[in-house]
Amino acid sequence: MRTISLGLVNFSVCLKRAARLKPFFCRKPKTGILMLNMGGPEKLEDVHDFLLRLFMDTDLMQLPVQNKLGPFIAKRRTPKIQEQYSKIGGGSPIKAWTTMQGEGMVKLLDEMCPETAPHKFYIGFRYVHPLTEEAIEQMEKDGVERAVAFTQYPQYSCSTTGSSLNAIYRYYSSRSDRPKMRWSVIDRWPTHPLLVECFAEHVGNELEKFPAEKRDDVVILFSAHSLPLSVVNRGDPYPQEVGATVQRVMDRLGHCNPYRLVWQSKVGPMAWLGPQTDEVIKGLCQRGKKNLLLVPIAFTSDHIETLHELDIEYSQILGEECGVENIRRAESLNGNPLFFRALADLVQSHLKCNEPCSRQLTLRCPLCVNPTCAQTKAFFAGQKP
Repeated sequence: MRTISLGLVNFSVCLKRAARLKPFFCRKPKTGILMLNMGGPEKLEDVHDFLLRLFMDTDLMQLPVQNKLGPFIAKRRTPKIQEQYSKIGGGSPIKAWTTMQGEGMVKLLDEMCPETAPHKFYIGFRYVHPLTEEAIEQMEKDGVERAVAFTQYPQYSCSTTGSSLNAIYRYYSSRSDRPKMRWSVIDRWPTHPLLVECFAEHVGNELEKFPAEKRDDVVILFSAHSLPLSVVNRGDPYPQEVGATVQRVMDRLGHCNPYRLVWQSKVGPMAWLGPQTDEVIKGLCQRGKKNLLLVPIAFTSDHIETLHELDIEYSQILGEECGVENIRRAESLNGNPLFFRALADLVQSHLKCNEPCSRQLTLRCPLCVNPTCAQTKAFFAGQKP
């Protein structure tokens, strides 16, 4: 008998939880933590604008005549993507999860770091509201003294974290006045011990759900969003950093099972980082490996790529086609209190070190073609302690 375990969440419940969150701040926040991510449409009506912003982002992709081709692609893909969102509850839960994670983080920070309290989190998405620029405006209005740009992508890529940081730089470069806040950035954290512990805990928990006689035969597939090879070959550090996370997690698990790092979400005909997750599932099944555990290793909460791509396209549809015996997906970090502590620990360490950014951020990709990257790196590196 074939067993499938999905990581589907009740989207309406997630939204209700976020709506019940009470305001944390009676006083002006001293430290603002801007949680950066791409975001996702909360309603089907938001899908087009989400796609439009995504396909118009030149930090993410460069298209010929992008101001015309971008809107065309967005309009054409909207019905298909709306159908996918309708199958996971009608929208993305990423804002609700980020809100919950931010609440847990600042509660801990106010206890751990009274000298920089009160702390307030802000959400800055690239492609849906609240947009990064809107969050910065609110931080300025709130009178935040110290602003921390905190990427929610543990592994750095120019197309994700880089795009969000470029948005912050462009916000200020388009204005004549200087920032009222002192900025610093947490730009990557692929091997943070508590992050590794969270992933290892979720992998271990899911392994225990396989039939005992099949457990040792389970192949763990760590799946991350792929990148075009043109981006990788410019020197983007993302593949190495994702690999570092995987290695630390398997070290923590004592290398209990065979595993592979695989890549999902390839789009278009160009060459992408591989092997692709779906092709690996097919190949393993053909070779008699039919007990599989999917682990979203580059995501900190559920969204379309876990709830639809991993859970429906791969676990349900592809698993049925390939004759998988047992396929499960490790739960995303979502509302894990240990993950809240990981976030708080990262911010606490960052505030104590009093450095504007990591040494890695100051290094451009050797074959970088985006001049804004140099200006963004100089902006953050030049923030005075």
